[in-house]
Amino acid sequence: MRLLATPAIQVSVRAATAAGLAYWVATLLHADYAIYALVGAIIVTDLSPAMTRRLGWQRMAGTVIGAASGAVLLHLLPVGPIALGVAILASMLVTYLMRLEPSAARVAGYVAAIVMLAYRADPWHYAFARAWETLVGIGAAQLVGLVPLWMREHEEAATETKRPRVKRGRE
Repeated sequence: MRLLATPAIQVSVRAATAAGLAYWVATLLHADYAIYALVGAIIVTDLSPAMTRRLGWQRMAGTVIGAASGAVLLHLLPVGPIALGVAILASMLVTYLMRLEPSAARVAGYVAAIVMLAYRADPWHYAFARAWETLVGIGAAQLVGLVPLWMREHEEAATETKRPRVKRGRE
């Protein structure tokens, strides 16, 4: 039973459940890229609902900034190594200027590059799809985060501290 109470097992079960739920909902909604709902759910899942919310906010902000940056710059620069570098730099700098966390900056950078490299024909469609599919994943992680943990570490620690301690004399 102790193994089932470990944070690694609990967060893995939560992430798997949230990912499955996110993928299912995105598929029901006819998502173009339902896998991004699944990925979003896994990346933001944490044992703490507050941390899941924080990670979700950062992931969403990075996705929107990166998708918009890539789509805008695609219209201004010819695609190539320099344009990719500019898109990554610009999107990451925007996140830092907005005082977001480094995780949001990394997401923004790679989403901007993906938009420019893979979705040149319709970057705004991809940007919109990435945003709502990521939101589905974050929502699934939030929903799963409402389920109470089946055993909390601090409860175990509190139980251990209540045990009487045997005092030993000097040896």
